[in-house]
Amino acid sequence: MARTESTMLELGTPAPDFSLPDVISGTTVSLADFAGKPLLVAFICVHCPYVQLIRHEFARYAREYMPKGLAVVGIQSNDIASHPEDGPDSMRDDARRFRYGFPYLLDEKQDVAKAYFAACTPDLFLFDADHRLYYRGEFDASRPGSDVPVTGNELRAATDALLAGHPAPAEQRPSMGCNIKWKPGNEPAYYG
Repeated sequence: MARTESTMLELGTPAPDFSLPDVISGTTVSLADFAGKPLLVAFICVHCPYVQLIRHEFARYAREYMPKGLAVVGIQSNDIASHPEDGPDSMRDDARRFRYGFPYLLDEKQDVAKAYFAACTPDLFLFDADHRLYYRGEFDASRPGSDVPVTGNELRAATDALLAGHPAPAEQRPSMGCNIKWKPGNEPAYYG
């Protein structure tokens, strides 16, 4: 299991646009659908042990914060030719099993992952209501094989601060996970 850290995109960066199919509803979901709302963009997948570790608590986080006004979207950008276990059927199964309750989008061309400088799963980007980057980093300090409990405390603290109108947390630690599985020849310049 290769460990890759998030790129730590500069705070204040505008959210890159996206328009991707939601494997759950069958509709197309775009950044514009969340205009005026704070938004969490989470690059996740099915097979990654780091995502598997947090997905139950991550789904609970989404169910807790969406009624408070936060929009959440999951994006799967792995190459499904090399990793078919991350394909639409598995995505739908995970969404049902863990009660995601948010759109789960397939970034088959990997353009959106590149636009966000996403590097790993999970890679989490929290934007304010103007869609400026407020937090990017880890869900919490848990890792596969560690004794650290999965709480989501880092992302929860950042989301609480955002919703309360406070400045972004000064200390933000990179997310860590499996590298995004790029299509051959599609690896971005910022990757490894």
